Amino acid sequence: MARTHRDACLLLALLLAACGDRARLPLAAGIGPTPTLPPPVATLIPTVKVAKAVHWPAGATPVAAPGLRVEAFATGLDHPRWLAVLPNGDVLVAETNAPVRPRDNPGLKGWFFKMFQKKAGGGVPSANRITLLRDADGDGVAETRTVFLAGLTSPFGMQLSGGTLYVADTDAVLAFPYRGGETRIAVPGRKVVDLPAGPINHHWTKNLLATPDGTHLFVAIGSNSNVGDNGIPAETERARIWLVDAATGAHRPFATGLRNPVGLAFEPETGALWTAVNERDEIGSDLVPDYMTSVRDGGFYGWPFSYYGPHVEARIRPADRRPDLVAAAIAPDYALGAHTASLGLAFGPAPALGPIYARGAFVGQHGSWNRDPPSGYKVIFVPFAGGRPAGPPVDILTGFLTADGKSMGRPVGVAVDRSGALLVADDVGNTVWRVTAAR
Repeated sequence: MARTHRDACLLLALLLAACGDRARLPLAAGIGPTPTLPPPVATLIPTVKVAKAVHWPAGATPVAAPGLRVEAFATGLDHPRWLAVLPNGDVLVAETNAPVRPRDNPGLKGWFFKMFQKKAGGGVPSANRITLLRDADGDGVAETRTVFLAGLTSPFGMQLSGGTLYVADTDAVLAFPYRGGETRIAVPGRKVVDLPAGPINHHWTKNLLATPDGTHLFVAIGSNSNVGDNGIPAETERARIWLVDAATGAHRPFATGLRNPVGLAFEPETGALWTAVNERDEIGSDLVPDYMTSVRDGGFYGWPFSYYGPHVEARIRPADRRPDLVAAAIAPDYALGAHTASLGLAFGPAPALGPIYARGAFVGQHGSWNRDPPSGYKVIFVPFAGGRPAGPPVDILTGFLTADGKSMGRPVGVAVDRSGALLVADDVGNTVWRVTAAR
């Protein structure tokens, strides 16, 4: 590294340490149906507080809530991010990470963000595969592990519908024939539809969920920037949920203005589609809360022009502002805390955890980088009644951070297995955890 570059990096590092904003509100203020939304905080350099990845010591586990226990379902995986449970009980796990993105976060600031991402455990190359885990003897540990699909491109979402397994690569939805019980698919997939990707591809994860009749797919696609930084044209077809015809690939926007929708699930009592969304960064440790929300057909949820309904985003260039869309923006149903990186979403019942988890949503919170003190780094449960959130969240798994702020793991995808236990993909810990009632 040239001396001038090194000196510039040192100066920016000092600025990062000196100019960060610290939270003024408790995290709970940004949780629930009516979160507190203080004024934005403008700083020269955004708050950066990154938990260094150190992985789990031998025999260590996260901390389960009282009355629950946690054990490793599978260890030694390669950055496991997302889960899908098949009807026979087999578990698919996407071992994956970001593709090469030469134009994402360019310049000195981008160099620092890549360095921070590496520190947080996210800088590893993508394994580009889906692995099958099988617990044939029902002891809560997968004794069989096979490469189910290989040669993919940063795969994420997985959905079995009828005899077809759909996989959301970062750049396309693929369809594979599936026969119950098989441990590997060797035939090439059929491309259903191309997805926005390219040299920026800022939010690279693409998730999907089949409609109950199997004729269509909901596909969640994140934005290409934090808040329109790369220009509005770069956001074409992004920050939204598509509705895709599974047979033809024809698609339309189902809902828009969703900065980074990741988790997708149907609420079992009403059948409504819900999503977990990562909101924008760099306007203070208390803004903006991530959220989960029911999704209306044709609904607009604010990004990038506003957040939580009418709260105008001041960083949008005047020529790009859309007061008409701000006026139409739908406020989300339930805030999940500022910068928690709430990614995983799965609804109960989870009978292996006990009756108090019969109705509600499990949320995997990957953890913050833009909040001081950190937020997330846990799995929570939000109780529901009548198809709506009905109370404060309950911590299910904690203990992912050490006392001195290092990260032994980071939860991402969550799923309920065939026995009713909760599975949690931990990408930094390279583990899938299994949560049940204490014996």
